[in-house]
Amino acid sequence: MEDLRSASAQDARLSSLMAAAQDGDKAAYAALLRACQPVIERVARGKGVPFDRVDDVVQEVLLAVHRARHTYDPARPFLPWLRVIAQRRATDSFRAQSRQYAREVSEPTFYEAHPDPATPADLVLGQAQQAARLAAAVEALPNRQREAMESLGRRDLTLAQAAARTGRTPGALKVSLHRALRSLRDSFTKEDGHS
Repeated sequence: MEDLRSASAQDARLSSLMAAAQDGDKAAYAALLRACQPVIERVARGKGVPFDRVDDVVQEVLLAVHRARHTYDPARPFLPWLRVIAQRRATDSFRAQSRQYAREVSEPTFYEAHPDPATPADLVLGQAQQAARLAAAVEALPNRQREAMESLGRRDLTLAQAAARTGRTPGALKVSLHRALRSLRDSFTKEDGHS
């Protein structure tokens, strides 16, 4: 009997908050949405929504309440209206999750059974070859471009540090670096057979 009175009092409070919200009372609307959250959570859990998806359902229901607030009749009980929306969104969430699981393949041993086609030795060799190729390309650059590339690219100096170290202006270093990068890009593009 106590629970029934409590539910009835809660319903009356929520109904009055919704009526005030429909009249434009923002504080009442905020209080209504806060009060709806635990009700929505209970409905979602009761419908079997996984724990990690309950917050998503709560957000979806609150959005649905926001969109449908003009359809609520203050003369009718609020909680049944809210529960119907929550049940439908929980069911939608459950269906969406089922469709997602049906499309996903979860095979934890798949990657163990199918090794990477490039063995680690091949990868290391390929990386070493690329590093040697880059070093040779940098060595082939004109002196100023190579100096800018080594100071700003390899040693990771700031522009001011590189300018102080080389005795060149920051602007000259930036121009040299830009030209060096363009030359390297063009060099690798030609070697790889791209036009």
